Amino acid sequence: MRDTVIVTGGLGFLGAHVSKHLIQSGLDVVILDDESGGFSENLPKGACLYRGSVCNVDLVENIFRHHSPRFVYHLAAYAAENLSPFIRTFNVRNNVEGSEVMINASINHGVECFVFTSSIAVYGGQTPPFTEWMKPECHDTYAASKAFTEASLKNACSLHGLNYLVWRPYNIFGPLQNCGDPYRNVIGIFMRACMEGNPMPIFGDGNQTRAFSYIDDVAPAIAASVFRDERWNETFNIGGAKEYTVLELSKAVAHAMGCPWDVIHLPERHEVKHAYCNNGRAKIAFGDLMPNVSLQDGLSRMAAWVKEVGLRKSKPFSNIEITKNLPPSWLNL
Repeated sequence: MRDTVIVTGGLGFLGAHVSKHLIQSGLDVVILDDESGGFSENLPKGACLYRGSVCNVDLVENIFRHHSPRFVYHLAAYAAENLSPFIRTFNVRNNVEGSEVMINASINHGVECFVFTSSIAVYGGQTPPFTEWMKPECHDTYAASKAFTEASLKNACSLHGLNYLVWRPYNIFGPLQNCGDPYRNVIGIFMRACMEGNPMPIFGDGNQTRAFSYIDDVAPAIAASVFRDERWNETFNIGGAKEYTVLELSKAVAHAMGCPWDVIHLPERHEVKHAYCNNGRAKIAFGDLMPNVSLQDGLSRMAAWVKEVGLRKSKPFSNIEITKNLPPSWLNL
């Protein structure tokens, strides 16, 4: 009998890529996804799919009881970081409560290792490049939800013996990404604008700095990490090592898409100005699985995919809880 792994959020961008690599490594993959941010066409060949929420305790329990997973990859989350302060209760229910449901089931069913995708958002506005030794200083409720789950996993390990791996990826892009989401994925937003003949929207002056991570530099390492048990119970930044301004990114996207460079500056929003990481620990542990695709090469690959498959439609979030200080461009969606 082959080992089984549960992947939450497996129809999403990162989840679909991680699931594909897990299947290629010989594991039986069971995906749980509510399709709130993913697409059914992302389902990797050979995966078993359950449609539903990680907050559904009965569904999660039935899946664990039926499949007896050896490993769990908890990648499901509503990851629109800058929208999170305006959907606070939803953020807690989906990202915090859902994570606890998965942790409970993993403890009760003897899972060997629980892989969790956190975010560099936990570092907040500290001075980059961020390292794993920095304490969380959360800037928004999305970051707080990730930091809470990280702390919960450490407690589950020390008290219940649940091994874990925490990954802090950042600004991942590539084929299968949702380019229709108006709240997140800046590269997808820029490519959509290019496809529609619109200027690329930039909040503020565009001098914010970020590092960008091509999917093939991230997904293989996350997928294979459970097989390196000497790295269990550790935390890793993973992603690109070179930072760019948002303005520089917009020019690179225009070049990759073969369209004129055209931007529109929107009012500045509440966000961390500079956010990028030192990925040295991940390079030491998993460098053979991180080929270091350049930004321009990755953008060219993603642009070719977007032009081939076209733009997927994504509905605006339907239950904004707070409108005070919501960016006007979002208020009018």
